[in-house]
Amino acid sequence: MADESVDYPGLVVPAGHVEPVPRRIRAQVGGRCVFDTRRALYVWEWPGYPQYSIPLRDLAEGVLSDDGRTGRLGPGPARRHSLRVGSEVRAGAAWVWDEGAPEALIGTARFRWDAIDAWYEEEEQVFVHPRSPYTRVDALRSSSSVRVEVDGTVLADAPSSVKLFETGLPTRYYLERPYVDWSLLRSSDTVTACPYKGRTSAYWSFVRGARVHDDLAWAYDFPTVSCAAIAGMVAFYNEHVDLYVDGVLLPRPTALSRAQWDKQQRARS
Repeated sequence: MADESVDYPGLVVPAGHVEPVPRRIRAQVGGRCVFDTRRALYVWEWPGYPQYSIPLRDLAEGVLSDDGRTGRLGPGPARRHSLRVGSEVRAGAAWVWDEGAPEALIGTARFRWDAIDAWYEEEEQVFVHPRSPYTRVDALRSSSSVRVEVDGTVLADAPSSVKLFETGLPTRYYLERPYVDWSLLRSSDTVTACPYKGRTSAYWSFVRGARVHDDLAWAYDFPTVSCAAIAGMVAFYNEHVDLYVDGVLLPRPTALSRAQWDKQQRARS
């Protein structure tokens, strides 16, 4: 059997690319509808994933007010606006594309993700950022054994796994809980979310004596339907552990983790 591949497909969409969204997109603030549209656009401000750009005609009446500030996002210039919904005010919540931006974006607004309380694609809530139409996520059962070590200490040793393949990210290996040494792990309060997998139910850090490695492992007890195969299983960050697949130590990946992606996106908001 050949060694496990550590290569994976890269991202293919250039910054500035615009595509139509074939899904109904809705947003709420304070329980009220901000917009409800079937005419949204995807706009890639960087290659990692898109943002939604929403037609102004599909916004609730009077929700945006011009802040009088012009800036430049990846695809072009835009004017910053604040959002008011009832008594809720979200300063600098949206950018309305200005002259010099791609023609398809004129008359639309890109909202800062965290300025909205809840985003929906059709009837399903979406977390963190829009799902890219060019990203595929597959969770496949595998007979590959997986052993996880940190500083020579074995944290998990499983005879099989579920491999999760996500475009632009290293393969993640999800393991059944009985094969994890829970005496070496401590639960943390960390919660993260993924637009493709859902919201995590737990994170764990490795603790042994004075050594602490924060948030090495996580689980989704209730993942999205498309990732149901990983429900209740535990994965470890390839970047921070020694991972042996079928007895072979894998090189640690150097690609951006999703946490780094999200950090970059927050800096762009």
